[in-house]
Amino acid sequence: MGFATLDPQIIFNVVVGLAAFFGGYSLSQITKTLDRLDADVRQLPILYVSKADYRDDLKSISTKLGKIFDKLDEKADKS
Repeated sequence: MGFATLDPQIIFNVVVGLAAFFGGYSLSQITKTLDRLDADVRQLPILYVSKADYRDDLKSISTKLGKIFDKLDEKADKS
């Protein structure tokens, strides 16, 4: 019994089975990759600061530095 005597239905079943296996494996890998990407995206607010928070912090620092410079200017005027 060689390949010439195989029933076309068996060949079709084998081809469809292999395609389903590799398709399922590919979908599994894509799902795992998407899960890792989702976890990374959820970590972004923890690892990085938003633009709005950064601007607020810079505004606060700028205000504090302004007060310090004003005090230094007052000290310089007195001496």
